[in-house]
Amino acid sequence: MDTIDTYFPYAEYRPGQRTMLEMAAAVARDGGIAMIDAPTGSGKSSVVASLLAERKKRKIVIAVRTISQLTTFIRELELVKKKQPQVKTVYLVGKKSMCPLGGEGDVYRRCEGVKSFSNSLMRDRAEKGALNPIKDPFIVQQIRRMDKEHPLLCPYYIASKQFVPAETMGVRMVPSAELRSRAERVIADPVPPKELSEVCGQCCPYELMMQAARTTDVVILNYHHLFDRGIREQLYANLGVEPQDVLLLIDEAHNCGDTITGIMTVTMEQRDLEQASRELAGMVRSRHKGAEAVRHVLPRLTEFMKGLENSHEPEDWFDPAILDRMVVRESLYKSMDEIVDDLIGIAESIREKNQKAGEFRETAIEGLTQFLLRLSQSATDPAYLTVYRRGDAGITLEVRNIDPAAALTEVCTAHACAVLISGTLSPVESFRKFYFGDTPVTTLSLPNAFPKENRLIACANDITTAYSMRQNKDNTAKVVDYIRAFSALRGNRAIYFPSYQILESYADLASPHLRGRKVFVEPRDAADAGAALFTFLALPQRGESGVMFAVSGGKWSEGLDYRGEMLNGAMVVGLPLAPFNRVRRMMIEYFRHKFGAEGEFLCYTLPAINRSLQALGRVLRTPDDKGVLVLAEKRFLETRVRGALPGWIQDELIPCDAAGFRELVAEWK
Repeated sequence: MDTIDTYFPYAEYRPGQRTMLEMAAAVARDGGIAMIDAPTGSGKSSVVASLLAERKKRKIVIAVRTISQLTTFIRELELVKKKQPQVKTVYLVGKKSMCPLGGEGDVYRRCEGVKSFSNSLMRDRAEKGALNPIKDPFIVQQIRRMDKEHPLLCPYYIASKQFVPAETMGVRMVPSAELRSRAERVIADPVPPKELSEVCGQCCPYELMMQAARTTDVVILNYHHLFDRGIREQLYANLGVEPQDVLLLIDEAHNCGDTITGIMTVTMEQRDLEQASRELAGMVRSRHKGAEAVRHVLPRLTEFMKGLENSHEPEDWFDPAILDRMVVRESLYKSMDEIVDDLIGIAESIREKNQKAGEFRETAIEGLTQFLLRLSQSATDPAYLTVYRRGDAGITLEVRNIDPAAALTEVCTAHACAVLISGTLSPVESFRKFYFGDTPVTTLSLPNAFPKENRLIACANDITTAYSMRQNKDNTAKVVDYIRAFSALRGNRAIYFPSYQILESYADLASPHLRGRKVFVEPRDAADAGAALFTFLALPQRGESGVMFAVSGGKWSEGLDYRGEMLNGAMVVGLPLAPFNRVRRMMIEYFRHKFGAEGEFLCYTLPAINRSLQALGRVLRTPDDKGVLVLAEKRFLETRVRGALPGWIQDELIPCDAAGFRELVAEWK
């Protein structure tokens, strides 16, 4: 009989690890949802051993957010396979990362289009006797002749298919012998994503990994495969499984909410309307039904957006009822629904026409249709807010989803079980309520397994970045004092701020006092961030050290593994709350209505605490790491905020003023 020990790949359990795995095994066995808050070093990835022990021929799906997290589970499962070689595993990353075809437009749409053309051609040729399409001279000739920037056929997909006689008459398409052989090789000897294209040869990497996934026990995939309904349904259909036959493990679960709300949010920019108008002009010339009527509506939308340019707010709510009246007024339509109906027909016609020409970009008309559909939904669903943002490209309208609970609950309850794990699901009961409301969920929070003596945790009681104190000279001077004392410690140091504006202000003030230290400031442009971070992390190898100024929740604060001497300390300056504006107030009111007095904490304060914990979590990644963790903000000592910190931080937190902090760090070795 299989037990957790059957698949646990280590010689011994870490503190609390066995409890965590037994809880996960019980949920896998009995069904339901579990949430596990387990700090770095708890051995969270070994939860997969529990699911394997209770699998009973069901498939295990592990959802991860980043490639680094995917790699963690690849390593974990390789250790499991050394003990139980029969376990089969594979991963699926997004088509954007895997597709070798090239060409313009959305990769998923391009894939859909070229597969449709390829299938049609292959089947036609197979019925004439060409059962191995990639070796059919006619198909090869068509591939050579096509425009590589506007492909109509995919040679990689074609090489992945062949035909065999059907049981009754005709032929049927099956995976090619080459694809099956290479899929078996990937299962037997897993390769990292960056080396996958070499293993695939002429076969489609996505088709190859999908073929492998059909026969494996465990599939690792990214969040969008799971949380995008369309992608998930297609994926499970391709795998030949139903959700109720899948054991689900979600890693870094504190990110679920942002991912889901991002997927469900729709935007529209002024340039999208201009492009939609040009597309409609072409449809008018071709006398497409409804095109002329819709085209006369667009200036009203443009007028509405231009009216918002008079606002001085970078972000604010707009009234969808006013937009509705402006658009429908003096048009040939009686309601917005009639406009959307015509747009749907027009969008489908454009899409079919473009696909035939090898154009796979999403048209502006399709984007406009999706926006107006979601806008209509927002009128009856308070989980959506209508927002406009000012930017370099002008006004952007947004129908923003603010509550992931319904979608996440639907996903998790549809599966045989769902286990959500993270190092920062603290307090786990708050995340449970925010994510699942009244749905029954089993929760567990583990203590920190790393040695206490390897860390110093301090919290300032005399400084803040609260808006009312940002111009206070005494407060500003004290913040700089904390930064100077913290930066004087040996080794690489990271200092995180609530925003780029505050970061740049204190970087300018503090840098002159950090003589002898290399200073790195997180750039706003993501294109410049990678090289600067690599240089910073490489300093200890050269016997040097530096100070990194970054943003909580930014490019340098989460999902990165700063092991060993790469980072010896982290300081979070301020409580990184989102900007408080009318949109934020409306969101708070929504959650107050849903949860009562706790609503504001769940939707506004909890995310800020989590961003802070993610930043601090970059330091202590192994039991041997030593480091100083500093919360440079007196609001962390308030009862509600402090009570939301992990238990081990609450127990070890040392409140101090600027003078006391200097003494603390002076004594730290």
